[in-house]
Amino acid sequence: MTAIYLFDWGNTLMVDLPDQQGKMYQWDTVQVVDGAEALLKSLASTCRVYIATNADDSAEADVRKAFERVGLDRYIRGYFCKQNLGIEKGSPQFYRKIAAELGVEPDALIMVGDTLDKDVLPAIEAGLNAVWFNREKAETASAYQQIRHLSELLEG
Repeated sequence: MTAIYLFDWGNTLMVDLPDQQGKMYQWDTVQVVDGAEALLKSLASTCRVYIATNADDSAEADVRKAFERVGLDRYIRGYFCKQNLGIEKGSPQFYRKIAAELGVEPDALIMVGDTLDKDVLPAIEAGLNAVWFNREKAETASAYQQIRHLSELLEG
């Protein structure tokens, strides 16, 4: 079975610049997180890759446009957000609905994100595998799989 990855958007694959407001695709500057393109290029050759974001002010088309601006859209099969799921990220139901939409059991999904309480913990509670992108070296909790750089996903 092909692995299916879900990635958080802001500060996992693209930099959430604190001085910018509104929809990311309209920002003056957009940036890719270091290692994101190499990772997605590698994963997309053998895995299915999707975005699972908490962006409140962006619909699916807006998220896609941001990824198009930096050329990462070619590696992404789809985008899940509050607008198209009807559920806010940060709850196990968000992740269960994604699994249902994809027609797989939750344990077939691997969620990768930088926020423990919105990306990792609810994903685990929903039955997904999860990887905490703990780039800031926040408090380390050995109970969770962690990476400090996106390239570490390819090493495991």
